[in-house]
Amino acid sequence: MKTYSIAIGSDHAGFAYKEAIKTALLADGHTVRDFGTYTDASCDYPDFIRPTAEAVARGEFERGIVLGGSGNGEAIVANKVKGVRCGLCWNEQVAIWNRSHNDGNVLSLGQRTVTEAEAIQIARTWLATEFEGGRHIPRIQKIEPV
Repeated sequence: MKTYSIAIGSDHAGFAYKEAIKTALLADGHTVRDFGTYTDASCDYPDFIRPTAEAVARGEFERGIVLGGSGNGEAIVANKVKGVRCGLCWNEQVAIWNRSHNDGNVLSLGQRTVTEAEAIQIARTWLATEFEGGRHIPRIQKIEPV
């Protein structure tokens, strides 16, 4: 399996899964940098999600993973960063489509929507899925022209 450099960030509502996913990905041989939060104390998700997404957009990391309670706000913040294509994924099939059709470079997960085991498997599937290219390239170019 190919390994990636991964930026990861969460708010308090995604903290526990962030820690579990980080541990799993490190065990899989990936390089992971944690952009916070570092506790489950209440915090504002943009403070951690934006720096995570910006690091991916700058090319410092190949992929990013952001987490929150539902993952919705996190996906919105990440997608405000030019060059980020963040998808909120709630199962493996959606994760496959995010990578294969959208060339997603940031994954958003909701800790309140899936089990911890599912979240880890979604992240692994998302990382293992290649972009199909072909008919999807013009569509991506319409999102953000090169």
